[in-house]
Amino acid sequence: MARLVQYEEAPPEVRAVYDEIKAARNIPDVNNFWKALAVHPPTLCRTRDSLREVMGPGVLDPLTKEMLSLAVSTANGCAYCMASHTAAARAKGMTEEMRGELLAIVAMAAETNRLADAYDVSIDPAYRDPG
Repeated sequence: MARLVQYEEAPPEVRAVYDEIKAARNIPDVNNFWKALAVHPPTLCRTRDSLREVMGPGVLDPLTKEMLSLAVSTANGCAYCMASHTAAARAKGMTEEMRGELLAIVAMAAETNRLADAYDVSIDPAYRDPG
């Protein structure tokens, strides 16, 4: 089990990240993911900066971003991330019907991916990225 750095024991640079996350999410405490990363402050800061950039405003809406994160977490089998992104997606409007469809897509894609790999299917010329 990862060691979790609590606010009271955190160095100033970690407290600053915690404060930023708490303010941005309007929550009383950061979740365990951030507390685990805080054992190495450079990783904590880098991850927070990357997450802020990727999950911030862009072409995709916040719900779509959370549902994509949930799909990847499911495909990777990360129970913590699945729970976190399910909660975040629900807070942004994901219904149980949407979650069910998302999980069905993830499961089907995983199955067809394994079949394509197992049969060593060559990529059709029309599917190749011209870029």
